[in-house]
Amino acid sequence: MIVMVGDYMKWIKRLLICFIGCLFFGLFGILSINFYVIGSTKNQILTFEEIKNIKDIETILVLGCQVRPNKTPSAMLEDRLKVGISLYEQNAAPTMIMSGDHRRDDYNEVKVMKDYAVKNNVPSSFVFLDHAGISTYDSIFRAKEVFQVKKIIIVSQKYHLYRALYIANQLGLEAYGVSADEVTYGGQFYREIREVLARNKDFVLSNLKIPSNISSNTISIHEDGDFTN
Repeated sequence: MIVMVGDYMKWIKRLLICFIGCLFFGLFGILSINFYVIGSTKNQILTFEEIKNIKDIETILVLGCQVRPNKTPSAMLEDRLKVGISLYEQNAAPTMIMSGDHRRDDYNEVKVMKDYAVKNNVPSSFVFLDHAGISTYDSIFRAKEVFQVKKIIIVSQKYHLYRALYIANQLGLEAYGVSADEVTYGGQFYREIREVLARNKDFVLSNLKIPSNISSNTISIHEDGDFTN
């Protein structure tokens, strides 16, 4: 009986060591990918002054974010829109793409985004809507495959731009990011933690070049943006 208990305890120890080892290497892998995504894209995040030196950018891609029940942009989304509009005003690119979630009739991120831009004097015909930008990966993939752009500015908060730019790089886009960090947002610590996992997820998707779940006909950004309303 003593021998049997001893053997049992040895197996428990071996399993515990194996579990801890797998946990350690898994965590190491997750963090390694996270820091690689950040390190490989940080130099693509530019200031307003730096972006002026980049020529022939086709469009400004503003990534969607939550809108309020009263159909106004959340604080994070409003800051993204302000930066995107400012870039348009300084002629960084001739068009804008608003990419966000419009899976339900009662929730339409991109309409709120376009309405905000038009109210701030961006011509409606120069603002294109991607109604199927459900995720960051979808937004970048569709910018290339649906809107057929090759050279873009991506606007979002800095923590989010690393992932967006990495996806763009892997999909063959020439992309630059401009940060929309106007203030410190509530709950940012939890967003940073989630973003570590999201970077790992999109690292895999973008390296495998998985198609977006929602397919569409191609849309030319040299035509009228109101066609996408």
